Amino acid sequence: MATQSLARIPLVRWAVRHPRVAAWIVLSVGMVVLLVIEARSIGLLPSQWLALVAACVLVAGACIWIVSWEDSDDTEDETPDAAPAGAAVYPAPNSEDKPGAA
Repeated sequence: MATQSLARIPLVRWAVRHPRVAAWIVLSVGMVVLLVIEARSIGLLPSQWLALVAACVLVAGACIWIVSWEDSDDTEDETPDAAPAGAAVYPAPNSEDKPGAA
């Protein structure tokens, strides 16, 4: 019931349709806020502030892009019996394989 009421909010609906862009925006805002809090007393020039804010936004976008690589792994169709690529496949252990088993 709570999720249905949240889905009526336009901003939430947009974020559900565009999760990566929404995550990029949220992470960018958080990073820029932390940057401003930590660097406010340094005395940066406006062009330096602009460069740092742009770098924060680009780094946030790169982070979301890298995290989204996991999403593409989940959507690939894999058969349940198939081993992951590069994984070694060993036969199941039997009692005959164990030393001292009679």
